[in-house]
Formats: sequence, C-alpha cells, structure tokens
Amino acid sequence: MVRFWLVLSLILVGSSGFAPGSGAALYAMQNAAGDEVVPIGPGVVPPRVTRQVQPEHPAKGFKISGAVLISVVVTPEGAPKDVKVVKSLEKEIDQSAMDAVMKWQFAPAMKDGKPVATRVTVEIRFHDM
Repeated sequence: MVRFWLVLSLILVGSSGFAPGSGAALYAMQNAAGDEVVPIGPGVVPPRVTRQVQPEHPAKGFKISGAVLISVVVTPEGAPKDVKVVKSLEKEIDQSAMDAVMKWQFAPAMKDGKPVATRVTVEIRFHDM
C-alpha cells in the first residue's frame, strides 16, 4: 500500500534560487506571467491551504519513497499558479504531484491587510508501505 503525506512548507523559492534573508528576498519578484510576487517575511502573513487534493498514484507496483518539492505561486485570489518541480522524485510521480497542487485552494498571503501573491514550496512525501 502506498501512502503519501502532504506538508506545506512556507519557504520562499525565487527564480534566482535564493532563500529568505539572502538579499534577493528583500524586494518583490515577478512570476512567469509578470505579476508581482511578494516574498514571505516581516509584515507578510503567509498563505494557508484551505483545500488539498491528494495526488493520484500513476502506476501500480510503485516502489519509490521520497519527497517531491513543488514551487507554486499563490495568487491574491488563493489560486495556485506557475507550478514547478524544485526537487524531482520520478517523472510520473512529479507530474501527479503537480497536477494535485494545481487543484488546491489557499487563503492568500496578506500584506498590510490586502491579499498578495507569494511563492511557497509544497513538499509531498511518498512512502511505499
């Protein structure tokens, strides 16, 4: 039996690959669509998951355990956008994880009482039982 655990990690993953506090996180970035993406930090309340969809298992006989890290922009409306694999496990598993995250819903990040877009990393762990 395969089990997977979903963990929302609020880790900034900018297009430059810098983490929070690295200088690159001190200003707003843009996602692939050119929208402003506010880094998580002081004065920004991170987004939270309000609806999760479990990844579908791509194949029977799955014998891989590990984690897929997915970078996702959460829009001011709480929708996932610009989803990318940051750490791969296996091509079909990665795609299943990305497809699931695209169906999630979020309460958006807030800055100065207003919803803003921000980038977070979602960790999806797969364990072969």
